[in-house]
Amino acid sequence: MSKTTNKFAPEVRDRAVRMVFDHERDHPSRWAAVVSIAEKIGCVPQTLLEWVKKAEVNSGKRAGVPTEVADKLKALEREVRELRQANEILRKASAYFAQAELDRPFRR
Repeated sequence: MSKTTNKFAPEVRDRAVRMVFDHERDHPSRWAAVVSIAEKIGCVPQTLLEWVKKAEVNSGKRAGVPTEVADKLKALEREVRELRQANEILRKASAYFAQAELDRPFRR
């Protein structure tokens, strides 16, 4: 989970990104459109530009890893880490019990 809080609802982000795409041609550059719209919604222009870039990646217009794939990869990495920890615990427990078995006196 992100360490920062999300000040803007997903609907607001989507609307702002759509506004950038819709009004980009009304400004001399994309950055000018981003600055104009960022002022209107009350966010930093760099943040809005990152939202626009992420929307382009997710739609396939820009190279990069889509959010869905990145989230899946993150979840799989977390699962692998947890499984490795569990395996390490089981390996240590197995070694402990094997040693305890060897320390027991032999019964006939």
